[in-house]
This record gives sequence, C-alpha cells and structure tokens, in this order.
Amino acid sequence: MEIHVFEGFGGVLQEVAFALVPLLIFFSIFQIFMLKLPMRRLGQVGIGFILTFLGLAFFLQGVHVGFMPIGEMMGQSLGEGATTWFLIPIGFILGFAATFAEPAVSIMNDEVDEVTGGYISARVMLYTLSIGVGLSIALSMLRILTDISLWYFLIPGYLSILILIFMSKDIFIAIAFDSGGVATGPMTVTFISSLAVGVSSVTDGSDPLADGFGMIALVAMTPIIAVLVLGLIFNRKGGRNTDES
Repeated sequence: MEIHVFEGFGGVLQEVAFALVPLLIFFSIFQIFMLKLPMRRLGQVGIGFILTFLGLAFFLQGVHVGFMPIGEMMGQSLGEGATTWFLIPIGFILGFAATFAEPAVSIMNDEVDEVTGGYISARVMLYTLSIGVGLSIALSMLRILTDISLWYFLIPGYLSILILIFMSKDIFIAIAFDSGGVATGPMTVTFISSLAVGVSSVTDGSDPLADGFGMIALVAMTPIIAVLVLGLIFNRKGGRNTDES
C-alpha cells in the first residue's frame, strides 16, 4: 500500500490557521488594552503559538494518512475473524489504552490534581476515565455485533447519571461532565471511531454510519458515570474515616 505522507498537507495548514487566528486576534486585543505583558513574555507566547500550529498540523496530517486508515483496516480484519465476540474485550483494551494517549485527558487530570491539592490525584482520574472509555468501546462492539439500538444504552445510562447527580458532591459533578468532553478527544474520535467503522462495514446487518459514529455518544456518557461512581467511593471512604476518628 503506497502512502503519500504529505498529501493534502496544505489544506491541513489552512484549517489549523483558521482555527488559531481568532485566538491570536483575541489575545492581541487583550494584550493591548488589559494584559500589557512584557516583550520577553510575548516572545514566549509567540513561540507557544508557533509550536501549537505545527503540532496541530502534523497531528492532523498523521490522523489523515495514518490513524484513520489503519484503524479502519484493523477493524475490518478483526470483524472478518472467526471469533467476532473477541472484539468486546479487544474494544475495552483499545479504549483503555487510547485514553492514556489523550492530550486533553492528561491536562484535565493534572488540573484536577492541582486544584484539589492531590485529594483527587491525576493517576486515579486517569484510570477512572480509562475504564469508562474502555467500557464504552466494549459496549459499542457489543452493539455492532448484536444490532441493539443505541437508545437501549443511552437512556439507562443518562437516567443513571441523573440519579448519581443527586448522590454526588458538586466537585465530582463538575469534573464528571468535563470528563465526558475531554474523553471524546482527537485520539478516541480518530482511531477508535475508525476501528468501529471498519468492524461495522464487514458485519452483516450493521450500518457503519449509525454504528461507527454512535460510539462517540457512549464515549461521552461512560466517563461521566465512572467519575460520579468515583465520587461516591470517595464520599464513603471519607465518611468511614470520619466515623473512625
């Protein structure tokens, strides 16, 4: 298979530029009227913008020429295998591993660790979100193989979230809903969704458009449940410690 690494790279550069230019304009306005940062600090910010531009451009190019095609090919190969039910644990493992490489997840976990003073550590958050995403991919594979409607997963899932909200502290509610957003980042959406589309395309009676992209709804839901459950565990542990003292 011949791969042209920089094919369409010009279009990617334009897309990234259109995404970053508004941020640069807003920063310039704030710099002129409010921030008034010294030149040394402005130079650091400028280097940061350049590195962000190059990083996003190369990442998106890698997605187009690498992640998405390979993910779809892997999905097709797994879907054509003799033991298709093995896709469920494979889906969990891939979802678990992809979360470790998700940049937004890493940033949010570090922020949670810093703001809570280590009460909710970055490592605990990482494993919690990884388990949540892994379960969502496993459920997606089950849904593709059994042709179960997405509603049978989403309705009970969000009803569970509503119940858990009334049992959780505000800090865990806020973190939980942010977790659902960061879990659906570029790593998950590109590689895992391509994998699901590949599996769906070779599965009889499955619609790649509905089954492959419906997976993202599950990925956004299960981390919320996982963090809310983590909050209940923390509350129970805190209550026990209080009783013991």
